[in-house]
Amino acid sequence: MAIQKLLSLTVLGCIVASSLASPVPEAEPDPIPQISLPPLIPSVPGFTDPIGTLVPPLPVLQPPTPAKPSPPFVGSDIKPKKIGYFWTGAGDNDHKDFLAAYSLDDDTFGTFLWLADVPTSGNSPHHLGSTKDGKTLVGGGLLSLLKQQDTAFYFDVSNPYRPAFKKSNRALTAAVTDEIRAKPDGGFLITYMGSAAGTSPGRLVETNNNFDIIAQHPQDAASNANILAENFNPHGLSIDFEKNLILTSDYIVPLSILKPSLGIIRDNTLRLWNLASRSIISTITIPDGGGIQDVKFIPGNPDSAVLATAVHLGQVWIIYPFKTGDNGKQGKAELLYDLGPKARDTTAIYSDITQDGKFIYLTITTANHIAALDISNLSNVKRLDNPDETQPTIGPHYIKVTPDQKHIVVTDYFVQTGEIGLINTPADFKALYIDINPNGSLHFNRSIDFTGPYTNRGGGKPHSAVVFDLTDPAHPYYY
Repeated sequence: MAIQKLLSLTVLGCIVASSLASPVPEAEPDPIPQISLPPLIPSVPGFTDPIGTLVPPLPVLQPPTPAKPSPPFVGSDIKPKKIGYFWTGAGDNDHKDFLAAYSLDDDTFGTFLWLADVPTSGNSPHHLGSTKDGKTLVGGGLLSLLKQQDTAFYFDVSNPYRPAFKKSNRALTAAVTDEIRAKPDGGFLITYMGSAAGTSPGRLVETNNNFDIIAQHPQDAASNANILAENFNPHGLSIDFEKNLILTSDYIVPLSILKPSLGIIRDNTLRLWNLASRSIISTITIPDGGGIQDVKFIPGNPDSAVLATAVHLGQVWIIYPFKTGDNGKQGKAELLYDLGPKARDTTAIYSDITQDGKFIYLTITTANHIAALDISNLSNVKRLDNPDETQPTIGPHYIKVTPDQKHIVVTDYFVQTGEIGLINTPADFKALYIDINPNGSLHFNRSIDFTGPYTNRGGGKPHSAVVFDLTDPAHPYYY
């Protein structure tokens, strides 16, 4: 009981400190607006190891215990041309979370290459992204704030076959790291879905090419008034650097998925931004959308059209950023395609689009289904999959079209909060490598299992992936 009381006081003090932080950043970027702290409870062999089992789950916050030492592993010395990096959580939430690298070459597919641990556990690894030069990856922690840990984790992949942990940090005004986009000159723009306490508003966090946080957007008065007027919980993020546009999509209030909760609060909005000024132009609403999880610009579209997923409705909407909406403001939303009754209220619908702009693929998580649409003619969208077909996938979520445009990589795991939360989606914890047929339809044939190889960590929960294609050394691709 003494240990439990001490821990409760420690974490209570942390959340009070977080709640006192201003939800609105300064008008000018703080030159060092981020921190990185060691675990609140230092590792003491023989003492801290059992704390995680002695202390019952706390409301929202969890005891900030250090991660258990990582089990040994044996890597491979092969050098495949195609590499998949998977940002993975330890299944027991006690061991360190990790980045795992695998071969995606045909002759060595699924061969484990190497593993890079982060210093902490229980982060619920979320999205993963690469710099334009392919030398650094960043992975976000969805639930890192529950243990008052850093929320963004950077990996050195300058040697693509031996990824190594580089650094981590956290924003002062935001948490719940989500979508990641690389800036052309280095660094990232990253959506943080919640405030430092997991409420609204979240932020669009920006780093420099040293991966220090340099700003937490928006910062101007008008944009801050916008995000305070209506929930701002950005999950999806898409950027058109040529047209000077950003679109973010609001999904859920993160704190509402954790107990005690009166129910999950889902959002119906997107924000259209001016890229150069990092300011919000307008709010675009999808009526009764029930969580606008994802947004993607259609490559090559002459109208700079964007596709967004509305989870409650089970629909794909098209956003025209240069048209005027019904509210008289910039940005018009129209229904593009209804995925049918099996896609409604399926917790998550995430997507990716081929670089020629012809096909979109969508994971429908609790329907255990991956949809394929031919969008080459936006006036006549064609469905390429059978919505009634049973596919070999359980809980598909993160999806990426490979750089060669011949496959999609899908991770069969979304979120499992356990007894502390309301979202616990079924999963088989596999990475699927699915062929794209010439007509855009899909052929399932290969996967990588993350359960068996990581039993000494309670299994592995792969949430997201980055693919490197080094087939042509003069023109490598990182996505």
